[in-house]
Amino acid sequence: MVERARARLPDAGLVAPSDTPLLPARPTVIEALQAEASRVKTERDVVAAAVPGGLAHEAEVAGQARLAKAALPARQWSTEQVTVRRGDTLIDILSRVGIAQAEAHAAVQSLQTVYDPRRLRAGQELLIRAEHGPADADARRLIGLDFDLDFDHAVRVTRGADGRYATAKVARPQRRDLVHRVGIIDDSLYVSAERAALPHDVIIGLIKLFSWDVDFQRDVRRGDQFETLFEVVALEDGSEGVRGGDLLYAALSIDGRLFEGYRFELPDGRAAYFDRSGKSLRKFLLRTPIDGARLSSRFGMRRHPILGYNRMHQGVDFAAPTGTPIYAAGEGRVEVAKRNGGYGKYIRIRHTGEYSTAYAHLSGFAKGIAPGRRVRQGQVIGYVGTTGRSTGPHLHYEVLRNNAQINPLQIKQPPEQQLAGADLERFRVEMARIDRLRTDPPRGTQVASRGEAGG
Repeated sequence: MVERARARLPDAGLVAPSDTPLLPARPTVIEALQAEASRVKTERDVVAAAVPGGLAHEAEVAGQARLAKAALPARQWSTEQVTVRRGDTLIDILSRVGIAQAEAHAAVQSLQTVYDPRRLRAGQELLIRAEHGPADADARRLIGLDFDLDFDHAVRVTRGADGRYATAKVARPQRRDLVHRVGIIDDSLYVSAERAALPHDVIIGLIKLFSWDVDFQRDVRRGDQFETLFEVVALEDGSEGVRGGDLLYAALSIDGRLFEGYRFELPDGRAAYFDRSGKSLRKFLLRTPIDGARLSSRFGMRRHPILGYNRMHQGVDFAAPTGTPIYAAGEGRVEVAKRNGGYGKYIRIRHTGEYSTAYAHLSGFAKGIAPGRRVRQGQVIGYVGTTGRSTGPHLHYEVLRNNAQINPLQIKQPPEQQLAGADLERFRVEMARIDRLRTDPPRGTQVASRGEAGG
């Protein structure tokens, strides 16, 4: 600025004395510099007021820019329910709703950590959440993907702030209610229980609970009764039907004999069923290792239907359709699983050093059944057939003690467990609680946790 002032006042300095009248005095250097500074400031203010972006209007211009940005159409969120078509892949579905290929692949890679996308089936519903611009042609950004995995769980894929996808298996909100049912057996237990509105899995649980003591083909008669106290589980959103939950109490009254079972959680967390004295209902071997079969031949002497002469029938036969599942009568290890002469396809299981069971005329073995394989009681080991010397589809079942066949229907089995001490006291408290629920069932009461009723 000093240089500019000097350029404008090249001869600025002291004035030589003169007798003649002086012309108006020229300003001193300091005065000239002050005047120049004042002029420059005035010019800058004028320019700032006249030119957009000037210092005086900087804040106002920034505010106007923010208003203009806010006035632009915002990106929009959308949620779309898509039904899987036959032959669809997840990539196909995401592409169809406008998701870019790169994002679709990233989402599928994340999903594979929890679920195999190849398991998608036609008719399955997917909920797709996306973000997109104001125009329909704008690319869509995948924000999330939800679908039901089973009755208990759903799969949720979400996009994080960093743009990466994460997948989790989440619990579907459920409600548990107690239901009490009493019924009379008019034909079969299954049909009568179904008529009394018992869910399928509760009926199966009822039958298996007493399968150690009751032969459902021979023992059950018209007029016998059953009673159950059980949970029904429903989804909070009501999107599916109900299913059976825990069976808290079950009873059968058969020909004047009463069989009861109370659910009780053991110290190790396992649930088991006990009668009023604290004896477990579970026994060493199942009474019958097959469901819904007819006893077609007993243990003992008989005329062989193929050989034509009398010989000892060293097991019992259960007639059932080909393919009916056969269960392991008890826990043990498979000794034999192969074709065995007149027995046809044959399995033998060693349960203890003393007892074994055998299953003959099978149409096939269950997956994984082979010599040396351990099996649990009630596990499917094979399927009814008519291989070997057989006149029709049935299961030939044997129980062997010290490698000699004995009558499976006459085995007296002790209970697997007898509660005592503190466990017995806890069981009695639980039994009393269940009995109160039986006599005054809180219909519609939500069950807060497994085996505990809440108000």
